[in-house]
Amino acid sequence: MKILTLDIGTGTQDIFLFDSQLDPENCLKMVMPSPTMQVHRRLLEATRRRQAVLLTGVIMGGGPSQWAVEDHLRAGLPVYATPQAARSFNDDLEVVKEMGVILVSEEEANRLPDSIIRLEMKDFDFPAVTRAFASFGVALDALDAVAIAVFDHGDAPPGISDRKFRFEYLDRRIRMENRLSAFAYRVEDIPPILTRMQAVAVSARGLDAPLVVMDTAPAAILGATYDPQVAARQRVLIANIGNFHTLAFRLGPAGIEGVFEHHTGLLDRPKLERLLLSLADGSLKDEEVFGDQGHGALIYNNPVPLSLGGDDFGVAVTGPRRSLVKGSLVFKPYFAVPFGDMMIAGNIGLLSAIADLLPHLRDLVQAWLGGNGGLPPWEKRD
Repeated sequence: MKILTLDIGTGTQDIFLFDSQLDPENCLKMVMPSPTMQVHRRLLEATRRRQAVLLTGVIMGGGPSQWAVEDHLRAGLPVYATPQAARSFNDDLEVVKEMGVILVSEEEANRLPDSIIRLEMKDFDFPAVTRAFASFGVALDALDAVAIAVFDHGDAPPGISDRKFRFEYLDRRIRMENRLSAFAYRVEDIPPILTRMQAVAVSARGLDAPLVVMDTAPAAILGATYDPQVAARQRVLIANIGNFHTLAFRLGPAGIEGVFEHHTGLLDRPKLERLLLSLADGSLKDEEVFGDQGHGALIYNNPVPLSLGGDDFGVAVTGPRRSLVKGSLVFKPYFAVPFGDMMIAGNIGLLSAIADLLPHLRDLVQAWLGGNGGLPPWEKRD
C-alpha cells in the first residue's frame, strides 16, 4: 500500500510517501519550497525584469505571494488576476481591488498579451511532485490514497472577523467530534466554507485515488502524539508553533480539553509561556486571545488543571518556529519527533486521519503506525 501525503505550510511543503512494506526510516520524503514561496520567487523575478503579471488558477495560501504582489504594485507594475486566484489574498474581491490588482474574467485573461507573465495559483501540483519523484526513478502510480494538509481560515461572511469565523469553526468541529481527526475530510465532505480545501480538491481532479484534506495545525498536533514520549502521557499539552499561526491543544482521555490559536508574529516567549500556562490551568479566556489579535481560546468541560512543572517535560512542541520556547525556564519544552523527524509530524497526522476516514485502509495504516492500536487514547473510537 502506498499513500502520498503533503503538509503544505508557509515556508515549505513536506512530502512523505507512505509505503506499508517499508519501515518509516526507509519511506521516501522531501522538504521543498511551499507553493506560495514558489509564486513569491517568480513574482520577485518579474518585478526585477519589470514585467506585468497575470495570476490564474484557484485559491491558495497567501502570505509570501501576497507580499510579492504588493511589492510588484508598489514598483508601478500591473498585476492582473482572475477572481478565484485573487481570492488567495482576500475572499472579499473589493479588498483585492483596493490593493491595486486588476480583476479580469477567464475570457479577458486569455486575450491579454503573451508578454505578460502568467502564474498559476494552486497549493497542490501533482504533476510537479510526480516529476520530482520520477527524477529519482520513483513512479507515483497505483497510489491507494492522497492526503493533503492546508490552513484554511474559511470564507467569512461580509462584516464577520476572519479570526472569529475561523475559531467558531474549530469550536463547532470539536463539539461535534471531539478528536483531532475531526479536522480532516474526504473530498466529498469538505464544507463549502472551507474554500482553500475546496480549491485543493479542484487541483486534485483526475487523481485515481481517494483524497483526504486536513487542517495543518491539527494534523501536526496529531502527528506529534506518535512520538513515544508524548504517546506515553494520558494527558498532555501540545503546541504547534507555525510560521504564521500558533495553535495549542490540551488533550486527555475524554478528548480535547482546551485549545487556543494566535498569530505567531505577535508572540514572544514570555507571552506564549503565559498563554500555555493559562491553557494548562484552565484560566485562559477567549477575549484575552481575541483582544490581542489572536483567534480565540476555549476550555471544555472544566477539566482538572494540567501541571507543567516537575522533572518531566511540560509542553510538547512541534512546528518550524518551535525555537520560540527553547530554553524556557517556566516549563520544560519537549520537541516532538514522531518516527524521528519533526518535519513529518503533519504527514503522520494525515496518515492517522486516513485510518479514521478510509476504513478499507485502516488496518494496514494502524499496523504501520503501531502503538495504542494505531490511535492515541483521545482518538480511540468504539
